[in-house]
Amino acid sequence: MAQIADDFVRHQLVDRRRRLESAVAWSPAEPRLTRLLAEVDAALARLEQGAFGICEVCHEPVEADRVMADPLVRYCLDHLTPAERSALEFDLEMAATLQRGLLPRPDASHNGWEIAHTYRPLGAVSGDYCDLVVEDGPESGLFFFLGDVSGKGVAASMLMAQLHAIFRTLAAQHLDLARLFGRASRIFCESALSPYYATLVGGRAGAEGRLELSNAGHCPPLLVQGGKITRLEPSGTPLGMFSDGDYPVEELKLEPGDALVIYTDGLSEARNAEDQEYGEERVIDSARNQVRLGPRGIVEGCLGDLAQFMGGASLADDLTVMAIQRTALA
Repeated sequence: MAQIADDFVRHQLVDRRRRLESAVAWSPAEPRLTRLLAEVDAALARLEQGAFGICEVCHEPVEADRVMADPLVRYCLDHLTPAERSALEFDLEMAATLQRGLLPRPDASHNGWEIAHTYRPLGAVSGDYCDLVVEDGPESGLFFFLGDVSGKGVAASMLMAQLHAIFRTLAAQHLDLARLFGRASRIFCESALSPYYATLVGGRAGAEGRLELSNAGHCPPLLVQGGKITRLEPSGTPLGMFSDGDYPVEELKLEPGDALVIYTDGLSEARNAEDQEYGEERVIDSARNQVRLGPRGIVEGCLGDLAQFMGGASLADDLTVMAIQRTALA
């Protein structure tokens, strides 16, 4: 994996150098471009010497997500100057604002379906992906997506934004769900971000309670029908692991009151102060107990039960929960 990451960074730096050389050729008197070119050359030299990603003050590794997000960084967070720290804090605030702008409304309804979600990043930004896309047309369906990019921090948040753009673009092309997932995985795999992948559940809620679902290596969604809970197992590999992945689609029929609960592992793998895991069984019990309260009640019930279990302990991962409920015949 380290060699893959080095190859990825080298590719990014070489590409950046090529672009800067072209820019300098057009504007040779621009000092900023010349300075950036020198910084790229210095980063390439550090990579060849085995010193890339090492803080020049303490000689400890720089935070991995910062290196992947900006290959030119030379200092860990502890050794930034006050001005650099202030600039980084401003950038993170802007990134968090932009990421929040990509999220769908917390509560939505469409053609007899109601949807609610809660999105809780561990830090300023998150690698969780959550979106709703309404199709065009009088009998339009509703695409829903919830996933988790490998890694954390800034680098993961950049890939979350990439997934958002990929699925938004493909959803507008009226592809069936299997082709949509296949194309998204290929684009993600071929986008020079090979050290990373994403687990993801996505589907289309249509007329008369019909629901299509595909699961790319994500936590099993929970289908709640009366007092019965059905785990819907993954049907494909995580997005981006292979360029030609196969993503079978499961077809479901939901009656009014039935619900689908999707979540990231920040919920099921949360651990309390006694190092006990919250676990899938607690998620199942909470979903079963709250289904009569509607999608928002399901989501808030899950989070309330988690908070009681945690007893004040801090979460260790990003957390997103979504509930989709059939409310009426459309």
